[in-house]
Amino acid sequence: MKLILTQEIPGLGSPGDTVQVAAGYGRNYLIPRRYAIVATRGAEKQIEQIRRARSAREIRDLGQAKEIAGQLATLPIRLVTRAGKEGRLFGSVTATDVVAAVSAAGGPDLDRRRVELPSPIKSLGSHTVSVHLHPEVVATLKLDVVSA
Repeated sequence: MKLILTQEIPGLGSPGDTVQVAAGYGRNYLIPRRYAIVATRGAEKQIEQIRRARSAREIRDLGQAKEIAGQLATLPIRLVTRAGKEGRLFGSVTATDVVAAVSAAGGPDLDRRRVELPSPIKSLGSHTVSVHLHPEVVATLKLDVVSA
């Protein structure tokens, strides 16, 4: 099935990209959630508008992304959560938790979908998390998980 993406889908593409996906994935997931539209001749004209808007945003956002990456690198981020006696967490730290901790530390507002956890964080201590701010800029931040 040939679709045009309207939102960024990690591992698939950016808005305006034409992608080939399995029929069930497109019909049952991408189209109902409005992440994509069916590629038709009329939709092809919309692609150009989406691509022009995206390219204008990317050029403007590259400098801003580098600035935010610099802020995140120097920002001390502490996440307070409940843990057992051995240092094992009750549950795990999610991308939403990381975004909330960055905001609480005085950092910029981030999109949780751009936060990439290498593996689920289930223990106390220091962990490294990457944030995809721009296709060319990936910021890494140090997250200290401490017990409440």
